[in-house]
Amino acid sequence: MSAAPRAGTGSFVSPRHEPRARAADYAALSAGWAALLAAAVAAARDRGDEPVAAVEVVPLGLATFALSKLVAKEKVDRWMREPFLEEHADGRREPRGEGLRYAIGELLACTRCVGMWSAAGLVALRVSRPREARVVNAVLGASALNDWAQAGFTALCARADASHERTGRTSAAPTERRFAR
Repeated sequence: MSAAPRAGTGSFVSPRHEPRARAADYAALSAGWAALLAAAVAAARDRGDEPVAAVEVVPLGLATFALSKLVAKEKVDRWMREPFLEEHADGRREPRGEGLRYAIGELLACTRCVGMWSAAGLVALRVSRPREARVVNAVLGASALNDWAQAGFTALCARADASHERTGRTSAAPTERRFAR
């Protein structure tokens, strides 16, 4: 029997109605994130100028998007999630185990949650190693823009194919075949 959300709370409970993770498990995750943030703040304190310029927030946001999506969703990083998260063929994702392991599984199933950690890590890298961070953020930001461009292209192709089907024009092959390698 799998875990089910407790009515009105959104927290997962076992079939015995005991929480799969305790408040202390979530507190440990929060403490880890706070420690990362504190390290970034301490590193920023030693810098003379503004450690992260306002114009860098959007590129950092794009990099955070790409990194959190990579960690939380992509097949290539399934190895990282597997000890904490069971991923089913139908798309369902369930945290594994109990306690801290379960809480980490919940975190890894949520792109917004992974995004908070990614943002803290990328900003900490930017503050402590600006030159290296620019390279990492450029790669991740370009990846995010590529994701959006690919999604937009796919949507436009689907729209064009649907339009051709509605008008009865069958002379052109569906877009997926036109642009296939």
